[in-house]
Amino acid sequence: MDRRRRDEVLITATELAGLLAAGDPVTILDVRWQLSEPDGSDAYERGHLPGAVYVSLEDELSDHSVEGRGRHPLPSGRAVEVAGRRWGLRAGVPVVVYDDWNRAGSARAWWVLTAAGIQNVRILDGGLASWAGELESGQVTAVAGDVTVGHDDLYAGALPTLTADTVTAADTLLDARAPERFLGHVEPIDPIAGHIPGACNAPSTGFLAKDGTFLDERDLAMLFGDIDDVGAYCGSGVTASVVVAALATLGIDAALYPGSWSEWSSDGTRPVETG
Repeated sequence: MDRRRRDEVLITATELAGLLAAGDPVTILDVRWQLSEPDGSDAYERGHLPGAVYVSLEDELSDHSVEGRGRHPLPSGRAVEVAGRRWGLRAGVPVVVYDDWNRAGSARAWWVLTAAGIQNVRILDGGLASWAGELESGQVTAVAGDVTVGHDDLYAGALPTLTADTVTAADTLLDARAPERFLGHVEPIDPIAGHIPGACNAPSTGFLAKDGTFLDERDLAMLFGDIDDVGAYCGSGVTASVVVAALATLGIDAALYPGSWSEWSSDGTRPVETG
C-alpha cells in the first residue's frame, strides 16, 4: 500500500508536535465521547491539547431533530459549515481530530468533516494517550473560520453511504459492535437484539493495537485480505466510523450505514439474525 494513503487519514503525535513547534497552521478539535460519558466537555476543560477546541459529538456531529434515522442522525451540511466556522476551520488549514476512547469520537468527526468535503482532516493516531507534551486547561474560543461546505446535503458523494434499503446489497457487511450484541445475547440500548442478515462481526476495537493506535497496514490486510464493496454499521453509526477509517488506511472506500442497528431494529418488519 502507498504509505501516503495512511498519512491522509492519520497523524502521529510526533508529527503533530512538529507542526506546532514549527508554528505551522493547524486546527485541533477535541472530540471526547463515549457511551458511558457522551458529554466530554468536563474532561476537555481539565486538560486538552494546546489550542484544541471542544466539539460535542451529541450536539454538533449529530442532529437529534431528525426522526427515524437512528440514535445519532447525521447533521446537515449547513449545520457542519456553521459549526466548522465556530471551531475555526479555515480553507487550506489542516485539521486534526482526537479523542480519549477507542477513536470513536475522532473517527466520527473525521467521517463527517470529510463527507462534507473538508480537506486534510486527520485522526490523531493513539488519541490523547499518545500525546507526550503539556496539556492546557479551560476553554479555547477559536477565531471564526471561513470553511465552506457548499451544499446542504453533505452526503452527496464525498464519502459512500448505505441506507436501510441498500445495506444488505453490500458484498461484505461489517458489524462493528461487541460480539455479544452482534450475536443477540444482550442488547442494552436498542429495541431488538441481533444483527442485519448476512453481516459479519468486526468489532471496532479489533482494528486498534493495545496502545490505541490503528493496526498497521500488514495486520489490517491480514484481517481483511482483498475485499471490495464493503459496508460498515454499528449501533448508531459512531464506532462504525472507526472501521471505515481503518479500511481507508488501506485505500478501501468502505460505505457507512449511518442509521445502523438503531435504525434497522426500530422497524419490526425488517429481518433480524442472531447467533
